[in-house]
Amino acid sequence: MKNLFSALKNLKKKPEFEEEEGGGEYVEIDTEAENKRLEKVVVRPFIMEDFSDIKEILDSLRGGQTIALVNIKPLKDKDLVELKRAINKLKKTCDAIEGDIAGFGEDFIVVTPSFAEVYRTKSTNNVE
Repeated sequence: MKNLFSALKNLKKKPEFEEEEGGGEYVEIDTEAENKRLEKVVVRPFIMEDFSDIKEILDSLRGGQTIALVNIKPLKDKDLVELKRAINKLKKTCDAIEGDIAGFGEDFIVVTPSFAEVYRTKSTNNVE
């Protein structure tokens, strides 16, 4: 009986996890990669009432995590020349960031960064 108790005590004293060879080593975790995975894509609406409104849109697109939905109706009703100028500026920036741009409906343009593409059907308008 005495041997039984001493055997049980010896079992309790053994460590639950035995260390492997070189057990003092550790594994480094790349926190930068984890932060990159946590970044989300933002789908952001914009209203273009004036040519100066283009700056905010371009800045968010250059950030690389924003898909812009641009309502062009106010500028379209106000000044077609300014609208064409603004759309050309959007197209140039879109080409520079290797993104995509397309019109949908009469009053909206969608602009995406390089990781996204606009699905096009026969009814999707190409921005000219």
